[in-house]
Amino acid sequence: MPRSVADRDVTRTHVVEAGGIPTKVLTAGSGRPVVLLHGSGPGVSAAANWSSLIPELARDFLVIAPDIAGFGGSIGPAGTVYGIKLWVRQLIELLDALELPSVTLLGNSFGGGLALAATLKHPGRVDGLVLLGTPVGTFEMTEGLRSGWHYEPHEAEMRRILEIFAYDPALVTEDMVRERYEASARPGAQDAYRRLIPEPGLAGTPVKGVPEESLRAINQPTLILHGREDSVIPVELAWRAAHHIPNADLKVFSRCGHWVQLERRSEFLCEVSDFLGRLR
Repeated sequence: MPRSVADRDVTRTHVVEAGGIPTKVLTAGSGRPVVLLHGSGPGVSAAANWSSLIPELARDFLVIAPDIAGFGGSIGPAGTVYGIKLWVRQLIELLDALELPSVTLLGNSFGGGLALAATLKHPGRVDGLVLLGTPVGTFEMTEGLRSGWHYEPHEAEMRRILEIFAYDPALVTEDMVRERYEASARPGAQDAYRRLIPEPGLAGTPVKGVPEESLRAINQPTLILHGREDSVIPVELAWRAAHHIPNADLKVFSRCGHWVQLERRSEFLCEVSDFLGRLR
């Protein structure tokens, strides 16, 4: 029976034990399962990255958007060591708990890196990839990453950092600043980010994403979307990923920073829906 508009637009919140972490998960819709993996940075969460997009994607797909361990509502117990092994295990155990044998992973920034790592470790669990502003290989730390590492909770500093992420600063609203600031002010909110990114040096600090050569082993259909003016993850890294992933298509958006899904919302939804519709 076709779902009503009201049913489609309902986003549900669950807590699922995964990787030893009580994991906050947003779900909506039905059909092909698509897991949305958020980025990193102060005050980030699945809701911050995806809440305005979930109802649109849920018209045709089952959408799952978890808070990755150490972010949002998925904070581990005292002494939790955050890192890629935990994040991959959390993701796979979440799929197990939701009884999803295979999914499409759609990752933004850090979430894209997690999607790549999970695909390399568990290729049978992933049928396709969408990567937004995703780091690969080794590159010099940008101002956006540096500012996030040094961040201490303050609304003015939160606004300054968020305006680095967007090409048009007008995208950064008072509500966005306040919500991200409040989330960033809770105890331990920066721990996972500071495990993810090396402490910045005076200049030229190297940051490592998934090694480029390992990307050749990814055979899943892959869509890479990147903002040309991305000041957090340089657009050159998208070209690297597209060069090494055998079945990758790349689209670069002009006048767009790090948040393709927000800055070019309608084009993002069209590209993703078309890509997902082509997957078997």
